[in-house]
Amino acid sequence: MSTTSRPAVGSRAGADAGCGILHVDMDAFYAAVEIRSRPELRGRPVVVGGGPERGVVLSASYEARAFGVRSAMPSARAHRLCPQAVFLPPDFSTYAEVSRAVMGIFRSVTPLVQPLSLDEAFLDVSGALRRLGSTPLGIAALIREQVAAAEDVTCSVGVASTMFVAKLASRVAKPDGVHLVPADGVRAFLDPLPVGALWGVGARTEEVLGSHGIATVGDVAAAGLTTLRRAVGEAHATHLFALAHGVDERRVDPHGREKSAGAEETFARDLVDPAALRRELLRLADRTARMLRQRGVRARTVALKVRFADFTTVTRARTLPAPTDLARDLHATVTDLLDALGDLAPVRLLGVRGEGLVPADRAPEQILLGEPEHGWSDAERAADQARSRFGVAAVRPASLLGDRDPARARSPVEAADPARRGHRAQRGASGAASSPEPNG
Repeated sequence: MSTTSRPAVGSRAGADAGCGILHVDMDAFYAAVEIRSRPELRGRPVVVGGGPERGVVLSASYEARAFGVRSAMPSARAHRLCPQAVFLPPDFSTYAEVSRAVMGIFRSVTPLVQPLSLDEAFLDVSGALRRLGSTPLGIAALIREQVAAAEDVTCSVGVASTMFVAKLASRVAKPDGVHLVPADGVRAFLDPLPVGALWGVGARTEEVLGSHGIATVGDVAAAGLTTLRRAVGEAHATHLFALAHGVDERRVDPHGREKSAGAEETFARDLVDPAALRRELLRLADRTARMLRQRGVRARTVALKVRFADFTTVTRARTLPAPTDLARDLHATVTDLLDALGDLAPVRLLGVRGEGLVPADRAPEQILLGEPEHGWSDAERAADQARSRFGVAAVRPASLLGDRDPARARSPVEAADPARRGHRAQRGASGAASSPEPNG
């Protein structure tokens, strides 16, 4: 049963009993944040990501999705599908700012909030029902109202008895709605879904299961463990069988942290100059380090991603002697990894990512002999404060001064409106990973 911002579909009284898990997913988040400051774009197809020729779609408004545009799609294809779309560059600092406000609304309802990314989170509201004098569906409605009123963006909510089912339910609710899966209706909800809806089933596993006549979640539940073991092995069979029956023992973990943070860039023109590649790595390392500090974590491992003009992609990673959240350390590591690749073909994309994240207050800090009392760590944190007050462009590494950030190329709207550029320059603090929205 589903309720939306359109005429609501009612539910039987008490149908949400025992359904204290909510999955809240922002609707076309990046695009929605851009549109809220550009009223003239409401109702028009909007794409956030690379320009019409290069890059990938990070987010698309529902008007653009009507033409088949989807997240992670090459921008060139999106432009062919919807040539009238307005393409905008991402503004990760503002997305992070709005995300913090939205997560704050969630935490005002319950302390049991587990963010998955900037635009989605699980909430366990079981303990908040009596305090708020409400029901899970009532709390879902309250959250949606508060997010819309405070941030002028919409979200969709899945309500269920487990995290797995709640996440699937939020997809059904999109856009701008609520979908409840009653505790006694889990199998009825799951059985018709394609087997690919199960966590852990990718294209290859789906193909293997299909060869055994298993096409839906209901087929998985009916197949039995013996058949599943033959198809996908012991551990995977047990996992899929449990999910197909709606069994998910996980609990919302407010201390759960993302496993990585990073940024990547697809360039308007392929890069071949080693000096230009190092400058772009510095820019990406700086963005990644700011993300790490903003989240209060440090990275044990640093990874480099390189995609060449022929779309061949290589990744390399190195574990550090001590976790770091400094751009200097990230840049030195990825530069070494890039140099180790030898002579390079033209490069289409570069990415920098920090992995193996640990809380900064529990991470050992490597102190070098002879290092001044106020070193790089203090300098980068001072830069964070300046950016927070004066905008992201206020402070940048010296080698990037006067160098135009390809991620900040002006949009057609901004190019036509100098006041708009000034407004954007005044916004939020540190940036966020340039990854497509998974569902939006």
